[in-house]
Amino acid sequence: MARIKEFDSDKALDAAVAVFREYGFEGTSTEMLVQAMKIGRQSLYDTFGDKWALYRLAVERYASEETDTHIAMLRGKPRAIDGIAAMIDRVVGTANQTCLGVNSICEFGQSRPDLAEVHRAADHRLRHAASERVRQAQEVGDVDNSLAADAVVDFLFASITGIRVAARGGAGRDQLASLGQLALRAIV
Repeated sequence: MARIKEFDSDKALDAAVAVFREYGFEGTSTEMLVQAMKIGRQSLYDTFGDKWALYRLAVERYASEETDTHIAMLRGKPRAIDGIAAMIDRVVGTANQTCLGVNSICEFGQSRPDLAEVHRAADHRLRHAASERVRQAQEVGDVDNSLAADAVVDFLFASITGIRVAARGGAGRDQLASLGQLALRAIV
């Protein structure tokens, strides 16, 4: 007779996300995962597959949640520029929390097609929402109309990545806020 799972797989996956955020794939051992997830090694394998499958699921979960949150920030204000600013402000405010998305791109680049696909899907969703808001901001003169909307989005995403990497490197709150302000100033 099969044993019934004695753990919440969503909570276990959230715990794995936290470990992978801090240590990356290579820096995370299976033992670290089972301790954080509070499950046995066999339960980890039976439920999530091997370490790579768990990592991919963790990145997928993280990317989906972050993308949803960014889109909510973008669309959460009546004026498009205020939504863009809210997204940047959120990044600045949470930059001290390691970003699994940025870290996984730095660790693997495009070398793992299954992981790259997770990043592409999240990027596509966020890029669509950001482009829409940039165009709206351009229509009312809040963002420079001479700039291509897609180029503005590329710049904003690179700025977000830079803010997160700067935080990981030890930049203080004032430095991060300044980077966010400069990113916004560059597009108006």
